[in-house]
Amino acid sequence: MKFENVIAVRKNKTIYRDGDNCVKLFDLEFSKKDVLNEALNQARIEEIGLHIPKIKEVLTIDGKWAIVSEYIEGKTLAELMEEIPDKYDEYMNLFVDIQLEVLSKTCPLLNKLKDKMHSKIDQTNLNATTKYDLHTRLDGMPKKIHVCHGDFNPTNIIITKDNVPYILDWSHVTQGNATADAARTYLLFYLNKGAEAADEYLDLFCEKSGVEKRKIQRWMPIVAASQSVKGNEEERQFLLSWVDVVDYY
Repeated sequence: MKFENVIAVRKNKTIYRDGDNCVKLFDLEFSKKDVLNEALNQARIEEIGLHIPKIKEVLTIDGKWAIVSEYIEGKTLAELMEEIPDKYDEYMNLFVDIQLEVLSKTCPLLNKLKDKMHSKIDQTNLNATTKYDLHTRLDGMPKKIHVCHGDFNPTNIIITKDNVPYILDWSHVTQGNATADAARTYLLFYLNKGAEAADEYLDLFCEKSGVEKRKIQRWMPIVAASQSVKGNEEERQFLLSWVDVVDYY
């Protein structure tokens, strides 16, 4: 394999293109169980009828774990939104439509979103009272079994030359409440594009899904807390600022 064409560099991993292959190469210290879990989850998602890159193999290269999947030629929705601003609304509509398609699916063998969030909340540096409050709120949320991508944002959608959208990066996928996944996407928009873009996304999601906005807003402190254990310090501070927002019960 050739490791000259770098597609992206992420925390603890580098993604390369090697011909028709996309190689996600993890750092030496990256957990084997997390790599294998990611590969297994993506293989499960391959079977539910979405356009995603198919996994070809999982192997080690110089002691580092790697996941090899199909390389999808095209541009991300994020790139298209930047390059053709006149079509931003059209792209945003497509983005929400794709998310709703994902959320319409079920995959019973996936890990449960609530279990993952409880674990993440325990890993935060929040005080015991705040953690207890978040755990209690999370326990009180409706139990659902929608496929939740976990990092659904325009950089993870590739549009091919034939206008087929492919969904990338299934490392965070779980089964759970669709409104939690929408809350996560809202916070990603807010973090990367600001309040106006985030609100536009949320309004459109609610309009297309028929979900009341307050049901998504109720998730935001919980989602923010669970996501705050990763990322850089600036991101953590932004997310933690949402933990104490007004309740939407």
